Amino acid sequence: MIETAGNPKESCYTVSEITSLIRDLLELKFFNITVEGEISNFRPSSTGHLYFSIKDEQSVLSVVMFKNRSFGLNFKPADGMLVRAFGNISVYAKRGTYQLICESLVKAGEGELLALLEKRKAKLAALGVFDRERKKPLPLFPTRVAVVTSPTGAAIRDILRVLKRRNAGLNLVILPSAVQGEGAAEAIARQIRRANDFEMGDVLIVTRGGGSLEDLLPFYEEVVVLAIADSRIPVISAVGHEIDTTLTDLAADVRAPTPSAAAEMVSASRLELAAQLAAMRSGITGALQSRVERIRLLLSQFTPDNLVRNFQIYVQPYALEVEEAREQLKLAMERMLVPSRHRLALLSQAMVSNSPLAVLQRGYAVVRAEKTGQALMSSREVETEDIVQIRLHKGRLRAAVKEKEE
Repeated sequence: MIETAGNPKESCYTVSEITSLIRDLLELKFFNITVEGEISNFRPSSTGHLYFSIKDEQSVLSVVMFKNRSFGLNFKPADGMLVRAFGNISVYAKRGTYQLICESLVKAGEGELLALLEKRKAKLAALGVFDRERKKPLPLFPTRVAVVTSPTGAAIRDILRVLKRRNAGLNLVILPSAVQGEGAAEAIARQIRRANDFEMGDVLIVTRGGGSLEDLLPFYEEVVVLAIADSRIPVISAVGHEIDTTLTDLAADVRAPTPSAAAEMVSASRLELAAQLAAMRSGITGALQSRVERIRLLLSQFTPDNLVRNFQIYVQPYALEVEEAREQLKLAMERMLVPSRHRLALLSQAMVSNSPLAVLQRGYAVVRAEKTGQALMSSREVETEDIVQIRLHKGRLRAAVKEKEE
């Protein structure tokens, strides 16, 4: 800031200073704001950024929405569309202009509607309508497909075109219904229940083409979501474009991004089936051949020569251990027998020395009374003429007592 010499109370700012002050005021004051107005001068750039203005009867505000934020849009902005832009005011100092940096953009009135739909989604989720455990698998080869949609819409034309190309023999049952506007939700739910009551198909497609959020509202209605959840027939939901996700998509057993994709799910192409069968056959054949080769290699190890060799290789270590144990046992027993043999020799010698036969060998004899067989220790034990037996070292004698001395 520069003070003038003539009047000290007057202040003089540079352009940069005043622009900086204005930027600070605006950017701090107008942060996270929502502005409602009509789009004008809409001009998307080649880089993906969106440049436009929003206006009312008296004023115009420049807006820029950068590429990373514009990806989240579920509608295509256009001039004359009433919208609500959420973001921050930013000052572009080089031009001395201000603009809104848009973080999100919705159609006017959609904010309340989206809040209502989120509340309904939370309610249905609490009931378990969207649980993965309750979803049913699609049949692999359905023979009859029921479709709930408008009979004059683009969705049914797309489905017919795909089925004609992929599997013309598939039976198609069309259950006509309004898909937008008043009464559409009740009509769709009624046709879903009718398809179940009369078992009109192996699989049921609920579909319509793209449109605005207001156009897709019947597929957010509770009556349609509950009818899909209660359906015994597996349900494919194919509503709108790929970026659209309705409550029927969450409740259905399978979500298809487009009606054509739903038709492809239920119509197996003959060529694709043939290719899959050929691939399966090749895989099974290869697996069997590989297993047979492994079995053959295993069996080759069981020839007589291999069995003998393997048995010898297996038994040889144990045989060596047994031989070593036998030798150790033999040595241990021999060491244990040495003192026993010595004691036996001493006992034998003592027995020989104390044996009566050894006494007889030295010239002594054993006399026994023949009547009693008792060894005689005294002459009093026999009488004259008694017969006695005499045991000598070699041989025996039988004699009669002729005389005795006491």
